[in-house]
Amino acid sequence: MSGETLLEMRGINKTFPGVQALKNVNFALRRGQIHALMGENGAGKSTLIKVLTGVHPGDGGAMSVEGKAIAPASPREAESCGISTVYQEVNLIPHLTVRENICLGREDRFAGIIRWGRVWKRARKALDRLDLKFRINLDAQLSDCSIAVQQMVAIARALDIDARILILDEPTSSLDEAEAEELFRIMRNLREQGMGIVFVTHFLDQVYRVSDTITVLRNGELVGEFPAASLPRLELVSKMVGKNVDEVKKLEKRVAVTTASGRKTVVSARRLGRKGSINPIDFDLKEGEVTGLAGLLGSGRSEIANLLFGVDAADSGEMEIDGRKARPESPAMAMRFGFAMLTEDRKFSGIIPNLSLRENIILAMQAKLGPWRKIPPRKANEIADQFIKALDIKTPSREQQLKNLSGGNQQKVIIARWLAVHPRLLILDEPTRGIDVGARAEIEELIQKLREEGMSLLLISSELDEVVRNSSRVIVLRDREKIAELSGDNLSEQNILHVIASQATEDAVKEAVQ
Repeated sequence: MSGETLLEMRGINKTFPGVQALKNVNFALRRGQIHALMGENGAGKSTLIKVLTGVHPGDGGAMSVEGKAIAPASPREAESCGISTVYQEVNLIPHLTVRENICLGREDRFAGIIRWGRVWKRARKALDRLDLKFRINLDAQLSDCSIAVQQMVAIARALDIDARILILDEPTSSLDEAEAEELFRIMRNLREQGMGIVFVTHFLDQVYRVSDTITVLRNGELVGEFPAASLPRLELVSKMVGKNVDEVKKLEKRVAVTTASGRKTVVSARRLGRKGSINPIDFDLKEGEVTGLAGLLGSGRSEIANLLFGVDAADSGEMEIDGRKARPESPAMAMRFGFAMLTEDRKFSGIIPNLSLRENIILAMQAKLGPWRKIPPRKANEIADQFIKALDIKTPSREQQLKNLSGGNQQKVIIARWLAVHPRLLILDEPTRGIDVGARAEIEELIQKLREEGMSLLLISSELDEVVRNSSRVIVLRDREKIAELSGDNLSEQNILHVIASQATEDAVKEAVQ
């Protein structure tokens, strides 16, 4: 019956060394409800989910599903209680097929032999419940599928175990708009079937498009539970960051960005390209300027960053650095030119989770010095403390393992790592992805501070408002080509979208007459 309490968590506590992550938190999920769990990085959202799913043992409180007390000691035990989680990084087996992943560990067997025909039927039945607008090949290897399809497979696996509670942790962070809309349609269908869905995201607009109820956490404590329809966006942000509405309006106002006319050119590229990656492109990067790269997924934004930082080698064109012909052939060479790069995926190519904050912060500096010139411990401590204070990194100590910090604070640590080497050019690829509105505002404020100090910055973001708000000039890309460069009064979200759409129309006309 819709509206019945499906999940109840009461007085949940959790303490890590030096940090109380959860303090007497209550949370309730009803049948046939999409319930958004909101809060800044470090608010306790992930910890609450990990306690619920048996990843971490709670230090107090009680949990029940349909009135029956539960205390799962592992994710597998949580699944047996009807709770399934789909994470931002899909935790399935990439080298197995779609059907094998859906039924993994629960295959029908006879005399120890898997009945693949029955596995195929069960997997198809689970996928059919999603009512997808496209058909997924059950025999395809999961690694060959898009992130969107992998998430659908993970949800289908949850349906195969007859989960009553589905937790979606940042499910749209790697999806384009059409893929996200398809996910939302499926979420609504599952809600109609009586499933309870916990939705964790940093995209506020998406919360209001799909959620019935919003629970807000701050600093490990419950702020409150609110009907989504009666909680204005500004009030939601206010509750998340602990500031009044007027202060929130200041956080969201447009940053005044000046152009860098007359400034020294740091990098000049002419016909720079790489076959299969980015078509030949011209651009200049100047001191004291934020240059934005805007375009749809697959337009070539990250590919340009990889060429600049020597991750990929250009096979055409020329580059000048300070007026002299030069082209980084490796990240080490790029660092010698004074370049630094914050990568798109901090978890896989940014943080070293089991090292301390201190060790992560000095990593690039130590690499630049080489293995034989060790940074003295006292100096390393001073550098770490300096950036912990300057970037307001929330941690009990510099020796805390980085994996124990929130996503926003991890992002600040990686930025600190590159600022420690005093770069002339800082490449920021999705610097605010997966972090809350408060940390986002702090990072945007830092971008403008670095610009004012004369640094050259290249900003890549899938959020057009972020690119426009922070950039002096924006290069617009489509299908791995530069199609426009906007600045001054011409720089707006509407104009960027218009350029992309107009170019798409021109391409369609050309294709039709060929």
